[in-house]
Amino acid sequence: MIEPLTPNTQAILLLTAPLIAGRGETSRELLSLGEYNKLALILRQKQKQPADLLSADAAELIEVCAQPFGRTRLDALLGRGFLLSQAVERWNARTIWVVSRADDKYPKRLKAKLKEDAPPLLYGCGDIALLEKGGLAVVGSRHVDDEIVSYTENVGRLSAEAHQSIVSGGAKGIDRAAMHGALMAGGDVAGVMADSLEKAALARENREPLMDGRLVLVSPYDPAAGFNVGHAMQRNKLIYALADAALVVTSDFEKGGTWAGAIEQLERLRFVPVFVRNGANAGKGNLALLSLGGNPWPNPQSGNELGRVLVAAAESIAAEPRQETLPLILREEPAVYAAPLIANAIEPGAEKPKQPVADAVPSPEVELLNTVREILQRGLTEGRTEEEVATLLAVTKPQAKVWLTRLVEERVLEKVTKPKPVRYRTINKIQLLL
Repeated sequence: MIEPLTPNTQAILLLTAPLIAGRGETSRELLSLGEYNKLALILRQKQKQPADLLSADAAELIEVCAQPFGRTRLDALLGRGFLLSQAVERWNARTIWVVSRADDKYPKRLKAKLKEDAPPLLYGCGDIALLEKGGLAVVGSRHVDDEIVSYTENVGRLSAEAHQSIVSGGAKGIDRAAMHGALMAGGDVAGVMADSLEKAALARENREPLMDGRLVLVSPYDPAAGFNVGHAMQRNKLIYALADAALVVTSDFEKGGTWAGAIEQLERLRFVPVFVRNGANAGKGNLALLSLGGNPWPNPQSGNELGRVLVAAAESIAAEPRQETLPLILREEPAVYAAPLIANAIEPGAEKPKQPVADAVPSPEVELLNTVREILQRGLTEGRTEEEVATLLAVTKPQAKVWLTRLVEERVLEKVTKPKPVRYRTINKIQLLL
């Protein structure tokens, strides 16, 4: 039985969700994460909640909240009640629930670690309580051989023996191998989907563990949404945030979502200790991650040993300063830091912000560009073509060109036209002083 949507969640769905209901088009007028955070801050300052925007006497409140976005746009979003009812009917038929940042059931781990980057909405199927259990995040490449699949399934089995959850991304390859190993051994699994939640919720192999309360599948994206490179990269931080430690089984070198997610954790977010499979056949990507601060995976041989690894990992993270988890923009300007206040803008009992800085909240597009910037600053020391950069980032060539042009304008990269073909390379600090 799916619980009815709370009034706050209904309002947030109208403001931020595409409400695809079987269609592929996404409205361009939806509030982005950054825009929603601005609106949440306005509501909090007025001691209101999102649900108040749907009340009969909401005209004055809507007028105030609409100032950054336009009254026409906000009215259009809030007027999508019929489309919402269609979407909810579709989700209920597939036993998909929805929680928002305003709900008590929203995962506390996501709020604590992601702060204002926590998705306004989370769609899911299965027992939501599993999202608070922590455990081991297992990530890696999609294309792996049978030996690595067997190795990863064994990691899942040992996690089950240790009574520790597996957290992964639900993609083919490493993700599914870890999840399958844990489920076959009777363990608990949280799968964070970048796309196709509807399909996964209805899949035959997921039916029994979902009904038994051993599997939860979640996504910050519409359940009917298809694959999107940006979504796949953005959901990586959710996987890490829900775990106590992470294991990179395989990673390409300087390209792909596994590499980008691990680098983001090692160098910026540091939500959890990142372990990396090592050894003679670890591969160039794994060895590079180890050199950048990854911890060698101790290859525990029993559930008890794996359990001790995770306990030590959780203790090490608890001892680290909280400020390491701040978004890049806010860490560079600590004087205007107000992320926790924005993240909890609509929660009762929150303290009033002393310096509202809604404009400083990065949108998902800004966060993605930050990640790309960091990867290219390290990866283009020798210079690479647009095609090579597209391969490095696992995106199309036109998308790579957009980012390259932006970073050239920022003087992060320089464009070298001779000799041909055109290449891009990092501008070092000495060059900037000349």
